[in-house]
Amino acid sequence: MTDWTPEKTADGSYTFFSEEFQETFHSRQGAKVEAFYKFSRATNLTDAKDRDRLCLLDVCYGLGYNTGMALETIWAANPNCHITLYALELDASVPLGAIVPDLLEGWSVPVQGVLQDLAKDGRSQLPMLDATMLIGDARQTVQTLIDQEFKADSIFFDPFSPRRCPQLWSVDFFREVVRCLAPAGKLATYSRSASVRTALQDVGLKIGTIPLEKEDWREYKAHDWSQGTIGAWEDVDLHPLTQMEREHLQTRAATAYRDPDLTDTAAVILQRHKETQALSQAESTTKWRKRWGIR
Repeated sequence: MTDWTPEKTADGSYTFFSEEFQETFHSRQGAKVEAFYKFSRATNLTDAKDRDRLCLLDVCYGLGYNTGMALETIWAANPNCHITLYALELDASVPLGAIVPDLLEGWSVPVQGVLQDLAKDGRSQLPMLDATMLIGDARQTVQTLIDQEFKADSIFFDPFSPRRCPQLWSVDFFREVVRCLAPAGKLATYSRSASVRTALQDVGLKIGTIPLEKEDWREYKAHDWSQGTIGAWEDVDLHPLTQMEREHLQTRAATAYRDPDLTDTAAVILQRHKETQALSQAESTTKWRKRWGIR
């Protein structure tokens, strides 16, 4: 098992650094803050007071922050809401590394128990919860949910970045994932990449931006303009893209990743993407950046 070393983020929660993908699992601004604003609140889990049951899909479970925050958020609004949750994770050592006491202490006792059970046994059952973790390549494990006709009210889409893990950002994988999205459900991702947004549109979703929260995010960089993207079958309650974001979708950066058989390596997908971009007649991303003063 990989020996994961916790790294503290700005809000006091922790993250890990992946040697394989050369990225941390969360931004330095705060793992729990991200989990709330980019996933739980973005998919309206704060409004769970009127829901008797909710179904959740956590794609790339990692340290369990998105799942943990979702449970805390839902049960704070409605302790009687029954939750069915599926989590997809490639590396079983990550959730196991995240259940050491220092990393768990920020959660309520019931949520601590859920995260421990999922990491150790792949299952957690409570009177108001039925949770299952599936270990393996998400391109394959999602087929289990499709076969069961599982429909999620909220999908948390949280892989490593497209340039590091393109196999989980392709149009082809999104097409499978959204087969698990309920008619009124929402998919949330931290990515505001034009290629990701194009892929979501290509599989039939309407998209909106997750606007910045100035009162909550203090360390903006000059190129920040959004916290991520929401996808839904209808554009009800979606925060519209700005003119700058809409123009971004007309640039070469909007070239979607392709993985037709859902089996290609990252290197193959990246090379295909590069070749497709080279043939594009769309505006260069550099020109778009200059026009909008983005460094």
